[in-house]
Amino acid sequence: MSKNLLDHFSGIVDPRVEKNKLHSLESIVFITVCAVFSGCDDWEDIEDYGNVKASWLQQYVDLPNGIPSHDTFNRLFARLNPKQLQTCFISWVKSIVTHSKHSLINIDGKRLCNAGEAGKKSFIHLVNAWSSDNEMILGQVKVGSKSNEITAIPQLLDILELEGAIVSIDAMGCQTEIANKIIENNGEYLLAVKGNQGYLYDDLQEAFKQEKNIERHTSNNIAHGRIEKRNCSIIHNINWISRQEDWEDVASLVCITSQRTNKQTLEIQTEQRFYIASFTATPQRMNELIRNHWNIENKLHWSLDVIFNEDKSTKQAGNAAENMSLINKCVLSILKNDKIKKGSIKRKRNACGWDNQYLENILTLNF
Repeated sequence: MSKNLLDHFSGIVDPRVEKNKLHSLESIVFITVCAVFSGCDDWEDIEDYGNVKASWLQQYVDLPNGIPSHDTFNRLFARLNPKQLQTCFISWVKSIVTHSKHSLINIDGKRLCNAGEAGKKSFIHLVNAWSSDNEMILGQVKVGSKSNEITAIPQLLDILELEGAIVSIDAMGCQTEIANKIIENNGEYLLAVKGNQGYLYDDLQEAFKQEKNIERHTSNNIAHGRIEKRNCSIIHNINWISRQEDWEDVASLVCITSQRTNKQTLEIQTEQRFYIASFTATPQRMNELIRNHWNIENKLHWSLDVIFNEDKSTKQAGNAAENMSLINKCVLSILKNDKIKKGSIKRKRNACGWDNQYLENILTLNF
């Protein structure tokens, strides 16, 4: 079982000095992965897990010097190269999760509060790519301390397989360079438009006021004590865009008008949002795609904060926070695709800690 997992990590360069090693890289990675599956969220938890499960762990990795201390786990993950670790972990997830072609890829940023090295108020900002259809992480890129998501998103796009996929990004990613890179990599784009692209935003407002040939679809949903009515309108006449040559392959202008009614107070909130897309689709399909963009918030970011306690993490040294966030996302992806046991992610993590056979199955089976 360990060979199935650890083979994917053979390409990671161990940053430690050889003569100072008491524990192999493979054993530290293996213990960490098993501990995170089993509900551990910090280095002390991982050390405690290792000590409790030492006899079981020794079936798969050599532990001549016992279980590493929490400081050893911290130091190693602080120094491991995040790009190398990501390549290995994403390869491992793909080997376990049987996925279909990614038809919708959501890209969005997330801050890891308390994870920077300048004190509790500092943070690390990561941009994530999430497969909405397969519920799995596809990649992450750290935003530079003196940069923003606009520079990180192209780096993330370069490591993704975009052929045939639709890439949805919020307004921060509505940049001509990003749209062009998606097209160059054989993908399609669906970009939210706000005031950061003033002329484009104004063009879309004017188009939906004046255009006569508009396709529409309305959906109604009741959830969380609210009634939501969503109207999706599409214009295929791109001549409304005054600088359309800047937006490669733009094919659709989209407007979503949502009306939310609180069932208790009957208070009504109305919101209008605009998008551009490099493809054509029915209003119903476009409505679904835009709604599903928020899967990255609801199914990834929310789970990381609430179930994995990522927002409370204080893994501040070096690359530790970035590397552990990647492990959390990979574990979440695998548990979401697990069909062995029914129940919430929290219950599955508990089961991994209590039932060694279930954890072995999780680590090796294709879902």
